[in-house]
Parts: sequence; C-alpha cells; structure tokens
Amino acid sequence: MPKKYTLKQSSPSCELAKVANLNQFPGHRKGSTMGNSDTDQKASYEDASGDHGDIVSTISSSMNPLQPPDASSEEPFTTYFDSKIPIPEDETHSCFSFRKLWAFTGPGFLMSIAYLDPGNIESDLQSGAVAGFKLLWVLMLSTIIGLLLQRLAARLGVVTGLHLAEVCNRQYQKVPRIILWLMVELAIIGSDMQEVIGSAIAINLLSVGKIPLWGGVLITIADTFVFLFLDKYGLRKLEAFFGLLITIMALTFGYEYITVKPDQEKLLQGLFIPYCQNCGTAQLEQAVGIVGAVIMPHNMYLHSALVKSRQVNRANKREVQEANKYFFIESCIALFVSFIINIFVVTVFAEAFFAKTNADVNAVCVNASSPHSSLFPNNNQTLEVDIYKGGAVLGCYFGPAALYIWAIGILAAGQSSTMTGTYSGQFVMEGFLNLRWSRFARVLLTRSIAITPTLLVAIFQDVEHLTGMNDFLNVLMSLQLPFALIPVLTFTSLPSVMHDFANGLFWKIAGGALILLICSINMNFVVTYVMSLNHMALYIGAGILSVIYLSFVAYLTWLCLIALGASFLACGQTLRLGFAARPELFLLNNVDADALVTR
Repeated sequence: MPKKYTLKQSSPSCELAKVANLNQFPGHRKGSTMGNSDTDQKASYEDASGDHGDIVSTISSSMNPLQPPDASSEEPFTTYFDSKIPIPEDETHSCFSFRKLWAFTGPGFLMSIAYLDPGNIESDLQSGAVAGFKLLWVLMLSTIIGLLLQRLAARLGVVTGLHLAEVCNRQYQKVPRIILWLMVELAIIGSDMQEVIGSAIAINLLSVGKIPLWGGVLITIADTFVFLFLDKYGLRKLEAFFGLLITIMALTFGYEYITVKPDQEKLLQGLFIPYCQNCGTAQLEQAVGIVGAVIMPHNMYLHSALVKSRQVNRANKREVQEANKYFFIESCIALFVSFIINIFVVTVFAEAFFAKTNADVNAVCVNASSPHSSLFPNNNQTLEVDIYKGGAVLGCYFGPAALYIWAIGILAAGQSSTMTGTYSGQFVMEGFLNLRWSRFARVLLTRSIAITPTLLVAIFQDVEHLTGMNDFLNVLMSLQLPFALIPVLTFTSLPSVMHDFANGLFWKIAGGALILLICSINMNFVVTYVMSLNHMALYIGAGILSVIYLSFVAYLTWLCLIALGASFLACGQTLRLGFAARPELFLLNNVDADALVTR
C-alpha cells in the first residue's frame, strides 16, 4: 500500500512561502537527477528526491494533489515523434563540432517557419508600403527578442524531457489548465486560418483565379495530410522537406529583391538607426503589427516539443549543456535566415510601392493590361496591399513572372507553416489533455478543429476582401501571447523543474521585462483595434471579456512571480477564484518535508 501524505494541521499558511525559493533546499541541486528518457524524466517529476527523504510531488491531477501517483500514471507519455536522432561522439573537437551541430539541426528551422508564415509576409509588405525602410530595426529587434524567448522554450524541453504543454498539464491545477488549453487552441486556430488561406490565395494567383478560395483551402488540407506522414520515412527526411520549403521562399523572395534592386543605403539606415522620421499613427500601428506577427504564442509550445527529437542523456549534465548550446546556435542560424527573407519582402515593397497612390498603381496596371487593375480604384488614397494585392501589384510593375514567383513563395510559406501549425495543435492537445489516441485519430481531430472555421471563411468571404479578417486574427493571437510567455518563464525559473539549469537572476529580470514589453505592445494593438469598431455594444462586450481575461492573466502572473522568487506573495490565505486556494502546491514540484507527515 503506497504511503499517504498529509499537511500538518498546525502549519501556518506562510510556511509554503519558503518553498518558492527551492534553492534553499539542502541537497536539492546536488541530490536531484535527471532521467535519461521521457519516462525517467516523468518519474523524476513524481518521485520523492533530495536529502529530506519524504518529499512528495504535488502535480495537479484529478487525484488529491498530495496523493502519490498511481501505477497507471507511470506509463510512458508518447508524443508525435516515435524515433529519436542519435548524437555522434566527436572527441577531437571538445568545444565545437560541426558534426554535432548538424545532428542537432532541424528543430530550429521548423520553429523559424512561424517567422515566415503568410501573416508575417503580409506584415512585411505592409510595413514596406506604409513606412518604407524606417521600421526595419523594429523587425530586427522583434526577431532578437523572439530568439531569446525561443531559447527558454527549447531549454525547457531539453532539460525536462517534457514540452511546455506537458509541463503545464503536470504543474497547473485542472481549471486553469483547461482555460490555458482553450486559449492556446484559439491562437493555433487563428494562425492556421491565416496560413491555410495564404496557401489558398497563392493557388488562386497561380491558377489565374480559376481555383476559388475554398478550393485552395481543400487542396491545402489534402496535401497537408499527405506531407504530415513524411516522418514515417524518417524524421530527417521530414526536416529536409521543410528545409526545401524554406529554400524555395529564399529563392522566390530573393528573386523579387534582385528584380526591384532596393536602395542599400536606406536599407542599412533602416536596420541600424532606431528612429522613424515623420512617422504617424499608421506607421506606429504597423510597428506594433510587426511585433505581434513575429512572436507567435503556439511557437513556444512547438519548439519545446521539437527539441525532444534528439537523444540526450538527461542524467549527464554535460550532455544537457551541450544540447542547449547547439540548439541555441541552430536557432540563431535559422532565425537569421528567416530574418533575411523578411528583409527581402519589406525592402521590395519599400522601394517599389512606398508613398504610391491607388491612381499610380491603377495607371501602371492598365498599361500592362493586367486583369487585376480593378483592385486599385483610380483615386489619390495611399496604396493598401495584402498578400493577394501584393502579388497583383508586383505583376503590374515587373511582369507576370514576378507575380507567379511571388505566389510560389507564398505557397511555400503557407504550406510549411500549416504543417508546423498542425504539429503545434497535436503537441498542445496531447500535452494538456494527455491523449493516448492512434496517430491518425490525433491528426484528424487536431486538423478538424483548426480547419473548420477556415473553410467557412473561405466559402463565405471573397479573396479580395480578407484584410479585415486578418486584422481580427492578429488581435486574437496577440491576446493569447501571455498564455505561452508567462508559463515558459515560470517553469524555466523553477529549480524543481529545471534543476541546475533554472534561470538565473539576469534571465529572470530580462525575461520578465521582455514579456511585459511584448504583452504591453500587443495590448495597445488590441485596444486600438477595439476602439476602431465604433459600436457601444461591442465596447461593453469587450469590457466584460477584458475583466475576465485580465483576471486570468493576473493569476498566471502571480504564480510566475512566486516562481521568480517573490515568495512573500505566497503568504496569507489566498482567495478562491475558481482555481486552487493555495496554487503554490500545484505550481511547485516539491513541498518542504518539515510540513509533511507520513501516515
């Protein structure tokens, strides 16, 4: 019969405050070990450890939080990847090995595809058309911030052997866990709608309008199902396929760059001079849009899962350090490539279409006998472009080849990001809900949830009038950012989760500041969007939802602050807000043995 643990009735509420600073546990760092597989890692989560002996894990589940897990929970938790890639030994190069870097190469490039999805491409071209070269530095800073946040997600997966959704499932209590899952699913659905519709627009352009938007969506859905099973032939082949799609994007958008020949001096000034001369509200909104488009919430969950595809002995601290190093180097290379591709798009539209009016474009399109000339009314309003109009205007100015090559690049961006979005959906659903379904059933369910609203939009919406929907989807994903960034900072700061690899003081402060900055910028974007609706009923509805939304964000922030070391916040009697009366029990992995009695 397993031991049962209960809290001493006489223990005051503040006793758990000292649990938040787990560095104070004697022998916690030295006595803890990291398993060499996912199963071992799960056991390290759930078993007692350390010099105190009777320390119990307090992972939230349907059982009593202080009750040890039963035998059924010891089953290995499988994810989408069934095999793992071995890492070669290279004793001749102790500091750095290209062989090892090549073995670790793959997850970072799959992660970087979220920085190249159709939503990002549209943000790039609008940035160039609205602000010229002036916002390139915003794009660069956003990419750097994204890299630092992706580093946290990757470290979580490497050190624990669990991805972010799995850790949330084990650490948060049931109600916040379900809410968190629903919020992340909304982000995935919103991103997926942009990605699938981006592919459908590309197919429409390539077919000269013969294939309607809904037809392109169905084609994208069908080929996504086919491509998703490429990993049955080996994970490396799947990663190579994604590499091919990134190469296609680089070549197609690079072709547009060479054709347009942007001013290199203005390009360098835009990159390295953080200033936007004569910028107004439109340029400010575009800068906020760049940040929101680059940093995607579901990408944190994806990256923390992808790094599990490499064989790392987590009982060996040196191997874990090495994996963290090579994954970070690979992420730097991958995001640099994506950044260059984004620069191609921004500068093409900055050079060719900045400060152009609809009348200017209409005249050129009419002279070129373009079938898309009707997209641009003959007036003096500033040119507004999206993915569809962007292809059309390139065709008018630089010939049909520029249009079709643009469409091929968009198709590669949409197809690759749709596939990685599907992986994100599977990891999130498997992690939060602990699904143990067959491979096909999991793909079918996660795809259906994301695709159904996309198909409805494609059926009832015209391909030429999707800008309003994209603005709404950008707002939706901006709202979901805290539900990825706050948990990843929380768990990477907990020594009970990360052991010797927990965030130090610098990363705690820097990570918290970056997350606060990003969420503030995106909240500004949301407020601007809501104010533009100009309807009292919508204002009231948005106000009510805002109170609920901010309450949940405050709850997650509270737990995050405890993890960051603000242990005084755990003192006193906590309010029952539909969650746990003492959520630190669920947040932290170990409870001080002095507060436990064995019966």
